Amino acid sequence: MSTRKKNILKVIILGDSGVGKTSLMHRYVNNKYSQQYKATIGADFLTKEVDVDDKVATMQVWDTAGQERFQSLGVAFYRGADCCVLVYDVTNTKSFENIKTWRDEFLVHANVSSPETFPFVILGNKIDCEENKKVVNTKSAQELAQSLGNVPLFFTSAKDAINVDNAFEEIARNALQQNQNDADAFEDDFNDAINIQLDGEPNSCSC
Repeated sequence: MSTRKKNILKVIILGDSGVGKTSLMHRYVNNKYSQQYKATIGADFLTKEVDVDDKVATMQVWDTAGQERFQSLGVAFYRGADCCVLVYDVTNTKSFENIKTWRDEFLVHANVSSPETFPFVILGNKIDCEENKKVVNTKSAQELAQSLGNVPLFFTSAKDAINVDNAFEEIARNALQQNQNDADAFEDDFNDAINIQLDGEPNSCSC
């Protein structure tokens, strides 16, 4: 009987308010979409069982606040993340320009062990919109992804369920790898720990 614990993968979704973070989470976990918009306050999460490369894990998908007045509430949930998803709206140039800022903020507050190798995934959402409304072109997105260390890039639509499952499969795979790396590092540190052995019998006392 295996005593190996089930992997729990923590995934944080970041991006400006209104880019579709909540919709992406609900589309992936529940396969549902709502036209009604409600700003996330602080953070919320949903879980889903995933099977990646013959490994079963529980993925916690954390949806964080994009509105500035709520961002400080979401920061508290960054720690312990195994992957960070950066979302922008292909019809909103500002949300695209802020991707690097979100990445940098995450690295500042998440206290990850290896910032240079921590996995990020970029999602360009709302590709279902009319072509004349799209202001962020594919080339610009690819150049950004490359500049941030060849980060995986997906163009998605939470509304029409385009590429969402494919994106989250990659997210789960990266999170699982990061989770394993952290576990290996912890085991190495544990094995390197100094064992202190006391000579003689322990003292006993009675009250």
